[in-house]
Amino acid sequence: MIYLDNCATTKPRKEVVDKMIDVLTNDYGNPSSLHRLGFHAEKKVKEAREIIANFLEVESKEIYFTSGGTESNNIAIQSIAKKYSRKGKHLITTVFEHPSILNVFRHLEQDGFTVTILDVDKNGYIDLDLLSDAIKEDTILVSIIHVNNEIGALQNIKGIKDVINKSVAKPILHVDGIQSFGKVDFSLKALGVDTYSFSGHKVYGPKGIGGLYISKELKLNPIVFGGGQESGLRSGTENVPGIMGLGEAVRILSTNSNSEAQKAYELKIYLANKILNEIKDVKINTSLDNTSSPYILSVTFKNTRGEVLLHYLEEKDIFISTSSACSSNGTNKSHVLKSIGLSNDDIEGTIRICLSYEISKEDIDYTVEQIKYAVKDIRSIIGR
Repeated sequence: MIYLDNCATTKPRKEVVDKMIDVLTNDYGNPSSLHRLGFHAEKKVKEAREIIANFLEVESKEIYFTSGGTESNNIAIQSIAKKYSRKGKHLITTVFEHPSILNVFRHLEQDGFTVTILDVDKNGYIDLDLLSDAIKEDTILVSIIHVNNEIGALQNIKGIKDVINKSVAKPILHVDGIQSFGKVDFSLKALGVDTYSFSGHKVYGPKGIGGLYISKELKLNPIVFGGGQESGLRSGTENVPGIMGLGEAVRILSTNSNSEAQKAYELKIYLANKILNEIKDVKINTSLDNTSSPYILSVTFKNTRGEVLLHYLEEKDIFISTSSACSSNGTNKSHVLKSIGLSNDDIEGTIRICLSYEISKEDIDYTVEQIKYAVKDIRSIIGR
């Protein structure tokens, strides 16, 4: 099997699974309990928090555990909007965002907030001058995806923060880091990010666990109330096995992330060139330099149906996707691909390939060979 849908989810590392089994078996106490089992569980949570904080080069008190990226984005955006609404009710984001961002902004519009949605260029990047012009005196939040989940565009977060700092309003900056966490090299402090979301199952950890970095300079209020866990921000009994699994995944990334990213980048370039050289009428939608994720490649095969291609490859035990897993089951065409100017026909012929540390050059060779046969077959069937 060749698994190339790692943007949707990754296979947990064996060390992660082993760690979770150990916690489930031996450290099953509630971290809020006062007895020894509770204390041991609480200690495990603290250890994982410190691992992640060290990886991001921030303080452990700035890391909050959640159920995943969607909840992290919701907590950050909704809490900021509600807390700072007296200062202003203008919000800024882009057409390029994940549904867990865009749908929150649509909800906030119904509550009386105004939203400016910035366009992107053909490569998926925002114009910093347009951002500067969009910031008003009552702008309280700018939310930008770090790495786009469909084409891999890596936004200039430092440049975005510089624009924010020069503005009169100086809005808060939230960054959706679900596809950048553990995949690209950066410093939250150097970027000047105020809040940053991440997820376990995108970095070879378990599903159902994620996190939110909140700068210690920023005090946010909860949007869900209960027992006051996670320093009062996110109530609910902590998912200790999930937290420890995420901590173990990040512990490994602390050593391996740069070398794994370099390998992925080399494979991406090899894959893109091989497709361009061996298959006609192809368009690469992802930049092939350091302005995009090393793990993501979006490819359009003209006069082809991406969904049909997906199932052709599935028969060969090769797994890809056509768009974001969070939106691919819908009937609407990808808003991301529309935003970079692709026609409806080209959108239908687009697939997304997402690499991992487990993929080899031989896997790429076999995948391209099968894509070539499948595309030829599909085009012959539809008569093009």
